[in-house]
Amino acid sequence: MHIDKELDARGLNCPLPILKAKKALSEMQSGQTLRVLATDAGSVRDFQAFAKQTGNELLEQLTVGTEFTHVLRRR
Repeated sequence: MHIDKELDARGLNCPLPILKAKKALSEMQSGQTLRVLATDAGSVRDFQAFAKQTGNELLEQLTVGTEFTHVLRRR
């Protein structure tokens, strides 16, 4: 999968990963993809809700140990 931009939100707690992702997506063009790396366990649920509310597509979510990866496509 092609990733246009990566955001490192590890060590940040809710709502900072979502806020940083929202800002990053606003600077991207429609169809581009953003990978967010996070360590906040709540980010899994948060990114699912964020995608539904904003219309951005949640392409993938991975959990490896205590790290969570979220891939979004800008609407």
